[in-house]
Amino acid sequence: MTTEIETDVFEEHRPVLMGVAYRMLGRVADAEDVVQEAWLRWSGGDRSAVREPRAYLVRVTTRLALDRLRQIKERGESYVGPWLPEPLATDLAGTAPDAEQRAVLADSVSLAVLVVLESLSPLERAVFVLREAFGYPYAEIAAMLDRGEAAVRQLAGRARRHVDERRPRYEVDPAQRRDLTERFLAAAAGGDLAGLMALLAPDVRLVGDSGGKSRAPLRILETADKVGRFLVGAAQKGVVDPSFRFLELNGGPAVLVLSGDRPDSVFQVDVADGCIQSVYIIRNPDKLQSLAVDA
Repeated sequence: MTTEIETDVFEEHRPVLMGVAYRMLGRVADAEDVVQEAWLRWSGGDRSAVREPRAYLVRVTTRLALDRLRQIKERGESYVGPWLPEPLATDLAGTAPDAEQRAVLADSVSLAVLVVLESLSPLERAVFVLREAFGYPYAEIAAMLDRGEAAVRQLAGRARRHVDERRPRYEVDPAQRRDLTERFLAAAAGGDLAGLMALLAPDVRLVGDSGGKSRAPLRILETADKVGRFLVGAAQKGVVDPSFRFLELNGGPAVLVLSGDRPDSVFQVDVADGCIQSVYIIRNPDKLQSLAVDA
């Protein structure tokens, strides 16, 4: 029987467990399922030999997430159009004692980084998340994954090189990013092509994720002209009874577009050199369900 104290212990560590599972899977629902399974193992298992509950729970969650990730990879699920992670509502202000650590946490959960992590092997992804996002020593990661420390160091090095080679370099100044997001929203919603062109980098990329279930580009758009004209055309077709909410998603400012009271889409921008370098639009309704309760 699980005592109230043991329930409190699990709840204390739930945020970090969700953080590990989401970074590994890129899917809120799958991460929640993994954390729930970790709870069942915690509440129904023999905890007499558990000296460090956090380490034990992270190990269980990591292994469950690894199993889920391998199942997804083995099924070879096809996806219509570009894939983006399911947006995750975040509030990193209280998660780390200083700005530098908060920036690391924000980067590790950003859409751009999670897209790169999707191309890692399950084991590389687990090692990268535990080491880079949560700072676990190699020896602890090795114990969690039942691997030798030398093998874990090799996996970590390979994953870090892969991510560094493919991860775009963006600025993380929240104020500038919020300002450009607001100006982008005003220009896009108003169909102001000139206003958009003034904000977009010449080689800007637009990634639209609909899963084939809503209207969105089925390939990545590149160059300011193509992205600007697409956004103006989308504004002209319009959303029924639109409203907009600013919120923090994946460690940065984003806009939730509502049609009536139903989430229609999410967009977020990445910024460098005072310009918008990437635009992410998520319109797959399956990926917006977690935002509906708060909408």
